[in-house]
Amino acid sequence: MREVALLERVRVIVVLGKFAHDATARVLATSGSPLPSPRPPFGHGVEVASDRAMVVGCYHPSQQNTFTGKLTESMLDDVFARARALSDA
Repeated sequence: MREVALLERVRVIVVLGKFAHDATARVLATSGSPLPSPRPPFGHGVEVASDRAMVVGCYHPSQQNTFTGKLTESMLDDVFARARALSDA
């Protein structure tokens, strides 16, 4: 919560995995910028807006996900390119 409070100009948050997605949702709710209810389920590339920032989901880059191909290098690149585009908008 302290980190989000310090990032006054944050526009996009990329969450790596469902655990990070759920934790970010709790932090944003606590800071007065909850995600919409009902909240869309976590998914790779799923974008959810709050008053504070756009949250972009990304599968966690663990060996379990990268070795099996659930997350590829191009998928990771695409998420961060999208985050960059959203932050520039």
